[in-house]
Amino acid sequence: GERKMEVRVGERLLWLAVLSTVLCVDSVFGKYVKGIVNTKEDWVFLTRFCFLTEFGRLDFKFRYPKSRCCQNILLYFDDSSQWPAVYKKPEKNCYEKEAVLRPENNQVINLTTRYTWSGCAVEDDTNEEVLSCVGGRSFRSVRERWWYIALSKCGGDGLQLEYEMKLTNGQSFWTQHFSADEFGILETDITFLVIFTLVFLLSCYFAYNLKGRQLLHTTYKMFMTAAGVEVLSLMFHCVYWGLYARDGVGNGSLKILGKLLFSVSFLVFLLMLILLGKGFTVTRWEKGNIVLFLHF
Repeated sequence: GERKMEVRVGERLLWLAVLSTVLCVDSVFGKYVKGIVNTKEDWVFLTRFCFLTEFGRLDFKFRYPKSRCCQNILLYFDDSSQWPAVYKKPEKNCYEKEAVLRPENNQVINLTTRYTWSGCAVEDDTNEEVLSCVGGRSFRSVRERWWYIALSKCGGDGLQLEYEMKLTNGQSFWTQHFSADEFGILETDITFLVIFTLVFLLSCYFAYNLKGRQLLHTTYKMFMTAAGVEVLSLMFHCVYWGLYARDGVGNGSLKILGKLLFSVSFLVFLLMLILLGKGFTVTRWEKGNIVLFLHF
């Protein structure tokens, strides 16, 4: 009775964790971003990135119909007078959101042929002239900063833009495609993969000895399962972040699978602790009547 109930609770916890993991997976693939904007609004947020002090770099490709000219790329940083002053401020209009930028810092990229640094040129595309802008921008500051990229066309008829951006921090494999707040993720996962692999191998060694003495308990098997699944989870995470470090995109399926395996490992370990707390490893016996025969 009690054990069946505990198993049912464990199954429900497992399905709940699987569902919550699927719902909470981040749909944005990191620092290589692309997409299409087509809206009636005159100011929209595109992406953000935390750049290092000396090695920050933004490379971009933008395309939009010349008839929808002229649009601007706005570069805000995390100073209280900049991004916090415009984000989620419905009382401010487009002109007021542009006014907080500092022209001397080159924080506005005007996507027209008149602005040399935008790299824009007019192209013909199926009987329609298109502005194609290819260029880049380096970021230098006295400290690590969050930069926020937005698109605007104040007083116009809305926004229409195809964009592709690559945001990097230097050329090192360990930092290039990672935002400054993400540094160390891959190294940490590799370290824990080594640690949990050793734990799993040691548990297998002790399990072999316990089995020979017929002392291999179910709870120990659950511990081994939790450790083994955790190793698989960390392995998938390491592969995902390794691919991400190489191209800035990675494979989202590997990340999802890693999170699912982590949930399974956590719940198996949690169920093991619950069973231990309920006295699952304690041998229970009932006291019976003792009959004594006395012979004279």
